[in-house]
Amino acid sequence: MALHYKRLLLKISGEGLMGGAKYGFDIATAHRLASNVAEAVESGAELAIVIGGGNIFRGMAGAADGMERATADYIGMLATVMNALAFESALSVHKVPARVLSAIPMPTVCESYVRPKALDHLRQGRVVIFAAGTGNPYFTTDTTAALRAIEMECDAVAKGTQVDGVYSADPRHNSSAIRYDKLTYDEVLGHNLKVMDATAIALARDNKMPVVVFSLKESGNIAKLLHGEARCTLIS
Repeated sequence: MALHYKRLLLKISGEGLMGGAKYGFDIATAHRLASNVAEAVESGAELAIVIGGGNIFRGMAGAADGMERATADYIGMLATVMNALAFESALSVHKVPARVLSAIPMPTVCESYVRPKALDHLRQGRVVIFAAGTGNPYFTTDTTAALRAIEMECDAVAKGTQVDGVYSADPRHNSSAIRYDKLTYDEVLGHNLKVMDATAIALARDNKMPVVVFSLKESGNIAKLLHGEARCTLIS
């Protein structure tokens, strides 16, 4: 079956790695997601991944508690490196070749982000995990995902969440929340829908990069998305 998306940027939140815990990295959840990524790679897709760090440290929360914002953001970026390395390890268990590329150089830990190098890894069939955000404070990993998708010439950004698309409110707490199948970038911004931050959506809009919001809780959903079969919301 032909792939709907040949090259995809997958955004996984740090919270998506917690499983049922209140914080930290749940190994069983990581291996379930790694298995899903392995299935997607076997289908012939090229995958890049951006993982958040909110399961370990969130810069905005640190700033709200009185920490200087830039320092808090740098700590959050280091948290994404830890998540990226852990997920790379989970992928290796499932025989998926992967490389972590960090926007903050740390050569004893992982490769530094260089665009041609990242593109070459993708062409060689390796999963590329982008760590340390953009390397700058004041930017979220959502914005990183949109930026790297554009740089990697991806077909779309796929944001994995705990629900099957974009809703007018959190459907887990509001039974009357309305689900959307399709939205424009301006509708997301105009209605202040909490999909990705405004900078990420504006960047995707200005570069005509589609954003697909789908659930990571359903096993095999990444492969379904690649074939255009997953229940999701398309923002374009």
